[in-house]
Amino acid sequence: MTPAQPPQGHAVIIGAGHAGGTLAALLRQYGHLGPITLVGGEDLPPYQRPPLSKAWLQQAMDPDDLLLRPASAYADQAIVLRLGMRAMAIEPGSRQVALNDGSALHYDHLVIATGAAPRWLALPGGERPGVTYLRTLDDAQALRGHLQTARRLAIIGGGYVGLEVASTARKLGVQVRVIEREGRLLTRSASPQIAAHLQRLHAGQGVDFHFNASVASIQGDGPASITGLAMADGTHLQCDAVLIGVGAAPSVELAQSLGLDCAGGIAVDGEGRTALPGIYAIGDATRRPLAGHTGLHRLESVPSALEQARRAACAITGRALPAPETPWFWSDQYDSKLQIAGLPGRGDQTVLRGDPTSGRFAVLHLQGGVLCAAECVNSPGEFMAARKAIAANC
Repeated sequence: MTPAQPPQGHAVIIGAGHAGGTLAALLRQYGHLGPITLVGGEDLPPYQRPPLSKAWLQQAMDPDDLLLRPASAYADQAIVLRLGMRAMAIEPGSRQVALNDGSALHYDHLVIATGAAPRWLALPGGERPGVTYLRTLDDAQALRGHLQTARRLAIIGGGYVGLEVASTARKLGVQVRVIEREGRLLTRSASPQIAAHLQRLHAGQGVDFHFNASVASIQGDGPASITGLAMADGTHLQCDAVLIGVGAAPSVELAQSLGLDCAGGIAVDGEGRTALPGIYAIGDATRRPLAGHTGLHRLESVPSALEQARRAACAITGRALPAPETPWFWSDQYDSKLQIAGLPGRGDQTVLRGDPTSGRFAVLHLQGGVLCAAECVNSPGEFMAARKAIAANC
């Protein structure tokens, strides 16, 4: 019997974020012997994004602390980094990727891991220097500079990133107001009980909330200053820095140019395969199957990106697939840790365990009497038990 040949071929990964960086390392770990090239638009090797809204803003981390692995580790594993580069086009027929410097890469396995980009909010005054979005280290560096001089930060959007920045800003002594167009926080991603808890938590730290509110323009005394927000109802809110956090859109332009299904994210199977042979996609740019759920789902989370990287690496190298994971998420705000297992909002019944006013409780979501999701505040035991139970139910 002829022994199985180790996997060969050039693996090209477009996108050097959590998903792409992890995949490159796993391909080597799983025995891929062919060339691996990782193309990234930023100048840094793959780094962690969650700390950008927390420890990085507090100057509690150095750039090297953010890296997924030391830069030297890529050379040690013969992984070629093409940083500060963008893929401009993909030619599936010749299996070529054209880069913005005019060069081209031939691939045998191509992985699109382009992530997501902040949703742009078109506002008069949105080009002022004190207005930031938060996705990259450059964004975080700009926001960190603003927080060193600002007295009042306005956050447009009541999502997780905005709330984490609000927590950090209050620790730095900056006044914060959050403007949300809906009637509560986290309308699409958390239960009313969790939203109410987080609002109480932030209000207790002095954060002001403005619900059912829309911003008409960002105002200033000159083109480089910010004095406040002109609201759609005619009122004026004072601030001298603005963070816009109204969600993120999947970066699908390359996949779209290939004619792939990209409605709401690049459609992939459980191992990250697209509809084109030899082309995979993983991470925040994708819609993927989830065990126990019908259809395809787009998840913006590090655990999901890592799981997709593992499964794609297995598919490329011929390794046995791991068991599907229960989706999970987390958010740290002040001394409160929120951990979520499953997808809240998809059940027909909720059960509250514990007292929200104590700062330690869980909201359980059931479908037909079966646990399908859990939101746990400062309750790691409940969270771990829920993850196991949900996995057993899928």
